[in-house]
Amino acid sequence: MLCAAALCFTAFAIPAHATGLATCDSGSQQGWQPQLKLENDLKARGWQVRRIKVDGGCYEVYAINDKGERVEAYFHPVTLAPVPTKR
Repeated sequence: MLCAAALCFTAFAIPAHATGLATCDSGSQQGWQPQLKLENDLKARGWQVRRIKVDGGCYEVYAINDKGERVEAYFHPVTLAPVPTKR
């Protein structure tokens, strides 16, 4: 019974929002560039941005790229540089 309780506690202690595909050492959100700047930069490159959210300290972007492909891409929120994923 104690083991089951410990397992349950461990499962809830894991952050539900992080996928583990990418992580960014991005510091305080006060130093981050706005999501709108990233969205505008990507649109200027021909992307159709569907959604941007924070995951693992990175900006996670769901979009259609300039080649018409559905993509899930990660960008560093301070530099807006692409972040490689662990797929």
